[in-house]
Amino acid sequence: MKGDLYINGKDAWTEWGINMGYSFLDTIDSFPAMKDYIENESRLEHGKRVIISDELSKVNSRELTLHFTILGNSETDFRAKRKAFEAELIKGRVNISVPVLGSDVYKLIYLGKNVTYGLSKNRTFCELAARFEEPNPMDRTLDEESEEKG
Repeated sequence: MKGDLYINGKDAWTEWGINMGYSFLDTIDSFPAMKDYIENESRLEHGKRVIISDELSKVNSRELTLHFTILGNSETDFRAKRKAFEAELIKGRVNISVPVLGSDVYKLIYLGKNVTYGLSKNRTFCELAARFEEPNPMDRTLDEESEEKG
């Protein structure tokens, strides 16, 4: 509810009637994948050489699907909130912060791929799953540039 989720610096509940959906916290807080280590296979040696060092160990970008719910007081209110949230996503840059997870700001890019959507019969509630990319999972501090563009 209020204060649980912030998107581009705005309270998601107050602004769009949005809550975190299915497995949201598990997905956004999961470990990023590592980039491949430097390897060399030579016909002159058994096996292969793998270079592992602190300086060379790097994480990869990651794609994630986040689930949201949108709730309106009426069909008109719901439609307005849904349209406003869609406009926010289409901007591309989506900075998400979840206070219960600490001060991290997840700097995501909305991909607009494989979006799933389910609308309630009374047309005041929906479940939405949207695809994002986190280009650098090790950069989760809010910088002024992200805040201005957010």
